[in-house]
Amino acid sequence: MNLDQIIAATTVMPVIVIDDLDTAIPLANALVAGGIRTLEVTLRTPKALEAIKIIKAEVPGAILGAGTITKASQLDAVIAAGASFGVSPGSTPAFLDAIKASGLPFLPGVMTPSEAMVARDAGFEVLKLFPAVPAGGVKLLDAIRGPLPEIKFCPTGGITPQTAPDFLKLPNVVCIGGSWLTPKDAIARQDWAEITRLAQEASALRP
Repeated sequence: MNLDQIIAATTVMPVIVIDDLDTAIPLANALVAGGIRTLEVTLRTPKALEAIKIIKAEVPGAILGAGTITKASQLDAVIAAGASFGVSPGSTPAFLDAIKASGLPFLPGVMTPSEAMVARDAGFEVLKLFPAVPAGGVKLLDAIRGPLPEIKFCPTGGITPQTAPDFLKLPNVVCIGGSWLTPKDAIARQDWAEITRLAQEASALRP
């Protein structure tokens, strides 16, 4: 799949942190059951790559990506694990070059207009805005749209179910990232029905 197809398949991209591999498959199944297919498993834990492998093998309905990629050396590992796309919290010119060379569909992270222009000049026109709310949120995205109308964003960081519709109304927002879909307490008690309910609500957020 190309990046446009991956983005088109979602409204909210859950930010997933896997501490216990036993939760990976039921969590992914619960999200897919609720209509959320594009999943970002972050490389924030030692078990992340293995989680990507097993979800890829066992949850065919999921479009699986790797998040929190911060170094070029991680690209081969996430591709080998089976990730269909990658996401980073930030970007540098050298990192953008490595991403392009890898061929992996990717959402490079940016926070400022200058960073967005660097990514655009490197060939990326769909970017992750991170951290979205601390960076300026809806007002920042609306302001950027004037001088940089060709750039689209997946804002992530600080967005809630209550503020999500305000982001999704913006013409330069193609989807949003959200950690509220995978609350730690629900995962700890293995309340997969609650995860599915949250996913169903997120799926209905698009204006």
